[in-house]
Amino acid sequence: MLYLKREMFKDFSEKVGKSFDKIPLTANHWTMLSLVLATITAYFLINQNFLYASLFFALLAFLDMVDGAVARIRNEATKFGAFLDTVVDRVTEFLVVLGLFFVSFPDVFFSSKIWLLLLFFGSQMTTYVKAAASEKKLTENELKGGILERPERLILIFLIVLLLNVSLEYSLYLLVITASLANLTAMQRFYKASRQ
Repeated sequence: MLYLKREMFKDFSEKVGKSFDKIPLTANHWTMLSLVLATITAYFLINQNFLYASLFFALLAFLDMVDGAVARIRNEATKFGAFLDTVVDRVTEFLVVLGLFFVSFPDVFFSSKIWLLLLFFGSQMTTYVKAAASEKKLTENELKGGILERPERLILIFLIVLLLNVSLEYSLYLLVITASLANLTAMQRFYKASRQ
């Protein structure tokens, strides 16, 4: 849903792009750096150091915007860069969810592991439905929309990690909501593609 308000973030994104343009790294380097941050986040989650996990996930989420902003400022946006960004986004989400598997959440309705798998499945399917609709030429434009796209999902996952510092129970409740909304988003996109 935030993509509908992307004009509001355009100035901020441009400022970020100009700031990071001064650092001699390409947009693809910034993309790959997010893999490092995701690995560090997972490491701290596995070791139950939730404060550092929150910090590194916040950096990861911020970096998710940097690569695109730098590419636009330098006019370096390429199809390969977009492809790399999409693939790395999936890997970073996997690493963070993997780290959360080692957290001793309480159970709500199902095991917390089921909720984590549903979160991962929903986030992957949201992207896959978009890719499949494009590949099968069901849509002329890139399929977007749904209640929980990647920016919103990153915000909620960050809050899940942050809440681990306060309460495992509250963190799990937010995980349940996020997993449910991620799968709802995949269904919304599927419906939208099927209508076209």
